[in-house]
Amino acid sequence: MAGHSHAKNIMHRKGKSDAVRSKVFSKLAREITVAAKLGVPDPAFNARLRLAVQNARAQSMPRDNIERAIKKASGAESENYEEVRYEGYGPGGIAVIVEALTDNRNRTASNVRSTFSKNGGALGETNSVGFMFDRVGEIVYAPTAGDADTIMEAAIEAGADDVESDEEGHWITTSFETMNEVAAALEKTLGEPESAKFIWKPENTVELDADKGETMMRLISILEEDDDVQNVYANFELSEEAAAKLGA
Repeated sequence: MAGHSHAKNIMHRKGKSDAVRSKVFSKLAREITVAAKLGVPDPAFNARLRLAVQNARAQSMPRDNIERAIKKASGAESENYEEVRYEGYGPGGIAVIVEALTDNRNRTASNVRSTFSKNGGALGETNSVGFMFDRVGEIVYAPTAGDADTIMEAAIEAGADDVESDEEGHWITTSFETMNEVAAALEKTLGEPESAKFIWKPENTVELDADKGETMMRLISILEEDDDVQNVYANFELSEEAAAKLGA
């Protein structure tokens, strides 16, 4: 295991306005409802629901909202959300994976396809780019959780695979199979994380210049604004010059 600087320009981060926060809450609530519906509506006995609730709390989602989302899973008016994964290519041949929870597959597919085509990309077939990514667990802690050595020691003890630390925080990677156990062990030593979830981690990244990087970031931003889209992953990073120019 080796600690190294997190490639933070792969997925740019920005502050959340009230409107953005409302959209985040909506997506978190949808994941909570789906998790509760697929298993028992009790986080103590439903690992996916436990992670969903934990991530909602980390985003300061009100307790009432969380409880309402759980109760909605057993209600007669509950929507039947379907998990769908889309894969395609962005500008410069960048591989993109889009995860969605939707109650209308046709609407979501049409929106995703249109967003790709309007921003220098193309939607591909399922598994067309998935082989370029690893399905892993990612646990994120704020810088205040400890210094890099402290986090590294805790991660090793918990059975994690890797740690990346920089001034913005700590990113702990686990295997898909051990994520829940590692997250539980880390919570005992470091407290509750900012997030704990399964991600698609690119095996390699492609460096983009400012022009293609700007288009790629716009593609991701528009996809993330779609109510049905939960997560977007891409195997790119910006060149130093592009990062400076785009402020990423």
